[in-house]
Amino acid sequence: MKRIKLYEAEDKMIDIISDNYTMLQGLNAFGIRLGFGDKTVEEVCIEQGVDSYTFLTVVNYLINGYTPKESDEKISVSTLLEYLRASHRYFLDFQLPNIRRKLEETLLQGDNLASLIMRLYDEYARDVTHHMKYEEKTLFPYVEALLAGEERPNYNVAIFSKNHSDTTAKLQELKHIIIKYLPQDGLTNNQLTATLFDIYNVEEWLSNHSNVEDMVFVPAIRLLERKVKTDNTSAKISQIINSVDSTESLSEREREIIVCLVQGMSNKEIASHLFISIHTVITHRRNISRKLQIHSLAGLTLYAIANNLIDRNIILG
Repeated sequence: MKRIKLYEAEDKMIDIISDNYTMLQGLNAFGIRLGFGDKTVEEVCIEQGVDSYTFLTVVNYLINGYTPKESDEKISVSTLLEYLRASHRYFLDFQLPNIRRKLEETLLQGDNLASLIMRLYDEYARDVTHHMKYEEKTLFPYVEALLAGEERPNYNVAIFSKNHSDTTAKLQELKHIIIKYLPQDGLTNNQLTATLFDIYNVEEWLSNHSNVEDMVFVPAIRLLERKVKTDNTSAKISQIINSVDSTESLSEREREIIVCLVQGMSNKEIASHLFISIHTVITHRRNISRKLQIHSLAGLTLYAIANNLIDRNIILG
């Protein structure tokens, strides 16, 4: 029976398992080995190289639905990534083949209904495998790039969330067929009941896995995306500042022209706005490029932000 409480770093690790035996799979996914005696969660996590805050976040979410705040910056994305990878390996390499083997041992060979059940299970296994392989091929490398400080312009976690579909429909259909239409003798019925129990456990496990991705992993990635974007922008601004430290200073008119350019004005519009000729605008632009060694609008925008010529929030918002 589950004990509903928020577990903390000072609680004993054995108490979490005693209160909620289903967390044994969670320990395995986090890479936590058994044999930890009466040590606390904090002690076990430190010894085994696991971020205790992230571990407890997942534990408290799975046990009693305690959802972390989307602004929680203490959650370790790298720890979650390894947890999800290990969960995939457990499910694809152990759970799916194990249940298929049990179904084969239980069902009558050559029976039409048995063949239908095996076909449904194989379709379900393919769907789940495809789903997890997509994450491993697309989402996980993206997250690793973010952790390395790299932005990927053609992908983000919103794209993943939009395509994160439910994979349990075929499994539900399979359970119902077995329960409603598959008569068995006493011994086989015991075997089938045990296999059904495993299928129900797998369905619950997969649902929990998907919920951790949606409610813990995805928000943590969103935070990481914003951090990487901010850090990279700040780095570019610093680079611009450093590159112009030793250059010839700009005149007030040249600063005004930079602001106009960043706001999207053409040479003609700048000339009209500042009451000067187009030829003068072109001359000023040439001098700006020479002094700053900046030849792109993006570079001028960063320079303008760094030197408080424009409001950063307007440009980056």
